Amino acid sequence: MAGEGDLKLLGLLVSPFVTRVRLALHIKGLSYEYIETDVLDKGELLLRYNPVHKKVPVLIHNGVPLCESQIIVQYVDEVWAAAGAPILPADAYQRATARFWAAYVDDKVRVSLPVCIFLL
Repeated sequence: MAGEGDLKLLGLLVSPFVTRVRLALHIKGLSYEYIETDVLDKGELLLRYNPVHKKVPVLIHNGVPLCESQIIVQYVDEVWAAAGAPILPADAYQRATARFWAAYVDDKVRVSLPVCIFLL
């Protein structure tokens, strides 16, 4: 398979963005090593693989990092196109609509997430 290789996911269990990536990997039936990452005390792996934003999720495929959940999901869908069900629709309009709703959810979650963390 074209996308075979070492997969690691730096994440935080309560992150909806990490959950999005985990679902994509599950849909494609991919095995990966999950590494819980303390986002308050940025670890060496997070700083090495996402030095710009210093946040999760980070997917590491054969030593090469990918950041941002939507980008990671699209990458997984393209690299492992033959594995599992497609994540995004084949139709361009439906794919654009799916990306719109994903961005909409991201905007809403980013606004409400600090409030949710404060309430914990």
